Amino acid sequence: MAQTLTRPVLSVAVPTPLRRCLDYLPPSSLSIEAVSGLLPGMRIRVPLGPRRVVGILVAIGDHSEVEHEKMRAAEEILDETPLLPHTLVNLIGWAARYYHHPVGEAWQAALPQLLRVGRAPDSAGTLLWRLSRDGLGLPSRALPRAPKQAKLIDLLRHQGQLDRESIAAADISTAVMRQLEQKGLIEKFTGNPHHAVPSPAIDSPKLNEGQQAALLSITSVMPGYQCHLLEGITGSGKTEVYLRLIEQTLNVGGQVLVLIPEIGLTPQTLDRFRHRFGAAVVTYNSEMSDRERLSAWNSMRTGSASVVIGTRSGVWLPMAKPGLIIVDEEHDISYKQQDGFRYHARDIAIKRAQLESVPVVLGSATPSLETLSNAVSGRFHHHALPVRAGGAALPDVRTMDVRKAELESGLSGDLLEQINIELSQNRQVLLFINRRGYAPSLLCHDCGWIASCHACDARLTVHARDRHLRCHQCEFSTPLPGHCSQCGSRQLLAMGVGTQRTEETLRKLVPNVPVLRVDRDSTARRGSMENILRTVNAGEPCILIGTQMLAKGHHFANVSLVGVLDADHGLFSADLRGSERMAQLLVQVSGRAGRTNIPGQVIIQTHYPEHPMLQSLLQQGYPEFARSLLAERQLVEMPPYSHMAIIRAESPSSRTAEETLRNCRSQCETNLSMVNMLGPLPSTLSRRAGHFRFFLMLRSTDRAPLHQAVDAVIAILTAKGATRNCRWSVDIDPMESG
Repeated sequence: MAQTLTRPVLSVAVPTPLRRCLDYLPPSSLSIEAVSGLLPGMRIRVPLGPRRVVGILVAIGDHSEVEHEKMRAAEEILDETPLLPHTLVNLIGWAARYYHHPVGEAWQAALPQLLRVGRAPDSAGTLLWRLSRDGLGLPSRALPRAPKQAKLIDLLRHQGQLDRESIAAADISTAVMRQLEQKGLIEKFTGNPHHAVPSPAIDSPKLNEGQQAALLSITSVMPGYQCHLLEGITGSGKTEVYLRLIEQTLNVGGQVLVLIPEIGLTPQTLDRFRHRFGAAVVTYNSEMSDRERLSAWNSMRTGSASVVIGTRSGVWLPMAKPGLIIVDEEHDISYKQQDGFRYHARDIAIKRAQLESVPVVLGSATPSLETLSNAVSGRFHHHALPVRAGGAALPDVRTMDVRKAELESGLSGDLLEQINIELSQNRQVLLFINRRGYAPSLLCHDCGWIASCHACDARLTVHARDRHLRCHQCEFSTPLPGHCSQCGSRQLLAMGVGTQRTEETLRKLVPNVPVLRVDRDSTARRGSMENILRTVNAGEPCILIGTQMLAKGHHFANVSLVGVLDADHGLFSADLRGSERMAQLLVQVSGRAGRTNIPGQVIIQTHYPEHPMLQSLLQQGYPEFARSLLAERQLVEMPPYSHMAIIRAESPSSRTAEETLRNCRSQCETNLSMVNMLGPLPSTLSRRAGHFRFFLMLRSTDRAPLHQAVDAVIAILTAKGATRNCRWSVDIDPMESG
């Protein structure tokens, strides 16, 4: 029973799996007046069992369910003012409720690591470079034999200071920086960047009719909250519309948050944005150090930076003067966090724009069905860019039947011939294969044994370069064996094709042309993606081989041919969104060809050229294909025409995981007439990292009953002893149905 207390009670979100805040007494050193000045969003150091943790003050009240004598006192107030504005405090609380996630963990996900452990927001400066005393006295045309060194000297003379990203964006390597430092001409120091006020762009290209119409339509309802879908075919100039909108926002003193789906897009996007707006642009992604992330976070919070380009977690960044939010490639699955706090950054961005009363623009050549449905219904403003910018034509797309054809590492003879033709004309080629590694499996030729992961229902992938077998599910790795573990035979065959194998083959077949591989393995080191893009953007003939990392938003001016080595995998997906993703991926990767005045062509290798899904996409285009998928979804009342949640359970015991979910269903199904339940069923990957995995699907045409059902399931799962030896999670609006 709640009791009225003589002292205020602090409701604190602490980093634990608890689905509620904990109550604490104020620090004994604080007066009543000081306590009354506390506000939600301040960090508080509190005791939690034997530990001391940093929590977030959520509310101050005078009631608690905990007896006064048993309530512990907070130890220290870490902030003089709230760390985040009230709109972000409200957003995090809303997100924790909507995604049914512990509020303390939601707060942790929304803050940089250094803030979570108690560091002051402005305590972490950025590593910066400036001219030394000798460098300042250097003549203006010094170092004529070292143009890169002279370029950096000139940049620092005009900018005063630069961070590492700005220097890299200017195509200056760390080796050049090191040489100048050894000469005593530049020096590094730690500080906070002084971001220049952006000036109006003087070299922006002329907008075509579609771009101009979209820009005018969006700006006509600014400021204030509106959600806009900018649907433009690949190469239609969506980024130029973004830049014009950003320019207008900055001119009235606002800040802009730009979300992109992949870190790999950051160098190209950053280079274009900084060329336009100077040093007013910062980035925020997981490749940055903790100090760099905190510095970027603080520069947006204080208003010293005007534009931030961030990946998924950037949606939580504070803005001193919020003016505009842009979500590029809004359809991309990378915006959905797949573990822990399973939020969708696109949907959070829309909710945030509503709370901040600013416009949000969702851009894509292949909008998600959810976004397209909202546009068709009129909830989102829809703006179309149906032609490519600059007069470039869409590439010619055709299928290539590879049945009975001889394939060399996935390459047909006809495709190889076309590759050589394009290279002979000093053009570039992009080859798409969505399998990293050398080969998807290792097979014993004598007994048929296949190397499998000991902890997952997955085959081990051959990585020939470092001579290892790896599981791409749990990251288990083991040296490549010399013989079969079953029969002892040494006749081991690498079966199938991955990016490494195709790269190796092309290096032999086309020895005089650079072959560049883009996948998680080749871009793991910091700066590796920038180096690859720098080579491609130089325009010399080369072959790019990569996974879906290459399909997202890159502009390669000299790529004239795109080859899809295997389109068949996506044609037979059992996932609800399989058809949608297959179409998006093919359209996106095809759009890398012919983006300037060079004619482009796309060759899709397939064993099923007559497949109705493939033919429908090629003949109708993505807009009509997507609308036909929407009609199918509506008939069967599947998302976006219903709302879905998935409860997942995993345990070392298959029976335990399944029975846990079966018990949930049996206890609450009869009381939830407006919610359909399916399962428990084995997940698509039924065993991962030694745990058996099952799921229970909940679906309803109304959101309220669905969330009530999820609450009921969580109540069952959190009951004492209900989930012994079993982990479980909740996924609202899942992107994977299994």
